Amino acid sequence: MTPAAVVLEPILKARPWGGAALARWGKALPADVLIGESWELSDLPGDESRVARGPLRGHTIRELMSEWGRHLLGDCAPVAGRFPLLVKLLDAADNLSVQVHPRPRDVNDQGSGVNSGLPYPAVKHECWFVLEALPGAVLYAGLRPGITSAELAETLGTPRIVELLARREVRAGDCFYLPSGTLHALGAGILVAEVQTPSDVTYRAYDWERRDSAGRARELHLSESLDNVRWDVAESHILAAASASDPESARFAPITGATPLVRCPAFALDRWSGPIGAELDLRGEMAVLIGLAGRLASSSAAGGESLGGGETMLVPATCARQALRVVPGLSDEAASGAAEQRGAVVLIARATA
Repeated sequence: MTPAAVVLEPILKARPWGGAALARWGKALPADVLIGESWELSDLPGDESRVARGPLRGHTIRELMSEWGRHLLGDCAPVAGRFPLLVKLLDAADNLSVQVHPRPRDVNDQGSGVNSGLPYPAVKHECWFVLEALPGAVLYAGLRPGITSAELAETLGTPRIVELLARREVRAGDCFYLPSGTLHALGAGILVAEVQTPSDVTYRAYDWERRDSAGRARELHLSESLDNVRWDVAESHILAAASASDPESARFAPITGATPLVRCPAFALDRWSGPIGAELDLRGEMAVLIGLAGRLASSSAAGGESLGGGETMLVPATCARQALRVVPGLSDEAASGAAEQRGAVVLIARATA
């Protein structure tokens, strides 16, 4: 198989806090099921993404990793032999649980996120880019200043824990970085793109007294939550505002016309936009593109592919020197001229080399 840019098929996940907003982002949702997550790119066991269309349709990310190797990843290292990023869309029609992911335990646990061979669970550094937010919608990220371990221990599993969290009103376009170990909850009425290290280990500290149709509550992990909360996450880390002066910026080539959103030891996230005819140059780095608006087209010896709003494209390193061009969309909006006026907007996720 010749390396080529491919659009991936979403893996939909039912969640008690989910809704139907992902239909507005092109997802074919089942009837009468609350869909909370669309896994856009995953190489986790049992949830390997597949190519959505074209000559490679049906091939899994596992097969692409095996066949293309460094032609896919370039200088990026696989994580425990798997793809180094996990990309999702989340629809929080209701509050997500107050939760925390495993805190880093040593210097070997700060980069790629999966600590193969280490005697504790994989960390899950993640960031949220807000795609939609109802007026007044909030998220919770980090503890308020001055909160002690004893106070947190007293409130675990109870509604009082919410009073300990930093509450942030959000709007579309906001971006937040959550180092693994940050206590957090996505609030109702928010839809985000989530880029993270490839782990799905979560400890629930509180679930808003939620019950399923049989009256059962979801399991809480109170001792694990307390053991994994980090107390050293600064406000400036959570309120993502990457700049060229950040120490992590040197790991990633600057992308012309892109706005840096997140720079962390494991990955980078940028927002790029351009009018019809504009070209996106990925500087030879493997990238995952999330389409927000308009249409972006690639071409290579293996054929062409295009990325629309709500879709996710994997661009192998050997294809990342070929320009991706903004083209007119294929929707009714394009026919009316709206797409031509708008151009294209994409998020660009890159893993650490």
